[in-house]
Amino acid sequence: MESISDVEILLVEDNPNDVALTLRAMEKNNIVNKIKVLVDGEQALDYIFSKGEFEGRKAHKKPRFILLDLKLPKIDGLEVLKELKSNLLTAFIPVVVLTSSREEKDIIESYQLGVNSYIVKPVDFEQFTNSVKEIGLYWLVLNQTPNLY
Repeated sequence: MESISDVEILLVEDNPNDVALTLRAMEKNNIVNKIKVLVDGEQALDYIFSKGEFEGRKAHKKPRFILLDLKLPKIDGLEVLKELKSNLLTAFIPVVVLTSSREEKDIIESYQLGVNSYIVKPVDFEQFTNSVKEIGLYWLVLNQTPNLY
């Protein structure tokens, strides 16, 4: 079983090209923290709450932050966000929505549900790489979260 305490970034993204792009951007920016990639909302909730295929995982071990796409199969990103932010055990995990959706209703609903940041994926690789660098710098180095778990 993987060393769960090493998982610092949870990337929830169903598009394999976007996963590869994100991982490449992190590598290019020397963000070498342990990253766990999950491909749908159901899998993300199962991982966080140690259910289903992740039963037995120590649920108190939480990632430092979550990169969450909105348009996910099975359970969409907004529902994942709602579940995370409404549970006292996971409410303090920073969640960054990284999505292609520029829809105002998605932005508003994300913030109403408690998202920490909403970022639209840049189309240009260099812009995307810079965005990932800034996300990593802020959430892994600068941001302080309470040590509740």
